[in-house]
Amino acid sequence: MTVQKIIEYNSLDSTGQISSDKYNFKLNILEDSGNYLIHRDILRHQLSQKQGTVSTKTRSEVSGGGKKPWKQKGTGRARAGSSRSPLWRGGGVIFGPKPKKTILKLNKKERNLAFQTLFYNKRNNISVIGELESLITEPKTKVFCDICKTYDLDLNQKILLVVSKKTPSLKLSTQNLKNVELISASNLNSLSLLKAKQILLTPLAVNDIKEIY
Repeated sequence: MTVQKIIEYNSLDSTGQISSDKYNFKLNILEDSGNYLIHRDILRHQLSQKQGTVSTKTRSEVSGGGKKPWKQKGTGRARAGSSRSPLWRGGGVIFGPKPKKTILKLNKKERNLAFQTLFYNKRNNISVIGELESLITEPKTKVFCDICKTYDLDLNQKILLVVSKKTPSLKLSTQNLKNVELISASNLNSLSLLKAKQILLTPLAVNDIKEIY
């Protein structure tokens, strides 16, 4: 059964203090079968990331082997018609993998329900930081690390930073930190949300998420 929940956040200013700005989300979540939909959505996302380019050659694709290796009878050896046989070293592969694209279909309504249910489950790990883009004006990792100290963020745990638009300074400041993932609100997905221990949103990203979901 679908239930509507409302979660509210206070924005944090540049000093890490709570400001008067408030942001709320109205979420439609599934209480009973929500975990199943989340699992399906994450599986769909993982399958879409697979390249599916692995390939092996069958006996018809292996070069050479047109000549019969030796005569049929009288040699004392087993019969052989071609060196392209899967039994031979360098021959074809039986039932080997071929390029393919695996797609798990999930309706848009199901995807939205899965995302909103997971977002609600992660509500205690989410913080809204105002003017984050303006705080990082130069591409320096140290600047972002200082901001993490201001907001008591642990760089040893996975941090998901959701912005409305990636700025060059923000991208260069976070790309060397292995536990920090920078993502735009339009590309936010259930897999990134699930892996994150700390989730940071900007006010512009909050508005984008409301429009999308």
